[in-house]
Amino acid sequence: MSRLVFLKLGGSLITDKFTPNTTRPEILAQVSAEIKAALDANPDLQLVIGHGSGSFGHVPAKQHNTKNGVRTADQWQGFAEVAQAAETLNRHTIDALRTAGVPAIHMSPSASAVAQNGVISEMALNPLLVALNNGLVPVVHGDVGVDMLLGGTILSTETVFTYLTAQLCPHEILLAGIDDGVFTHYPDGELVPMITRETLADIQVKGSGATDVTGGMDTKVSGMLDLVESVDDLQIRIFNGGTPGHIQAALTGTLADGTVIR
Repeated sequence: MSRLVFLKLGGSLITDKFTPNTTRPEILAQVSAEIKAALDANPDLQLVIGHGSGSFGHVPAKQHNTKNGVRTADQWQGFAEVAQAAETLNRHTIDALRTAGVPAIHMSPSASAVAQNGVISEMALNPLLVALNNGLVPVVHGDVGVDMLLGGTILSTETVFTYLTAQLCPHEILLAGIDDGVFTHYPDGELVPMITRETLADIQVKGSGATDVTGGMDTKVSGMLDLVESVDDLQIRIFNGGTPGHIQAALTGTLADGTVIR
């Protein structure tokens, strides 16, 4: 029986978020090799990968205020600029995955999704399903998107995963960044092994220190709590994807580190 997992490679993991348009090629190579190893060891694993925009898309998105709407001619030019930046990072990511032997295929949200006030209302699923059912690994990413209320907006990887989760019901969502998980206080607090709605009030979750138009860890945790409450038996894990072996262990179900959201 197949096991469907969504894996996000955070922008903080695969790019230098403090230096515009800069990837971390050694990390891309490392995580790609671990993904390939996990797929080889688990023939029943079906995988959808998403990645953030990091130092590529977030910088022009902030400059043009794309998340809050696209209406003027200048804003639409900015919309296209953000799309190009996101596509550039996606190409780096796809190239690293395919070099490692992962059968990755690009699935751009900007070409397939329609949003309503920042929330995806429809997205083409058949191309993604055909890819999955034929042994390919669809790769989505943080992107721009047409919005019926705002004209255009930013669609984060979490926004895309939220829509896909309601349609596909994955067994687990894995969020790989550069933090070891969620802490009681950042950066000198204790790692929180599990978060539920009841325990969230006791944790001061940080935002992002770099340019991030979609918010930081606080936004991520809040959105993921909403998601696990809407899908039965879904588990979400936030962990450090830069630690060697962590992504492979997470994909094979043997990772004990990080923070689980239930």
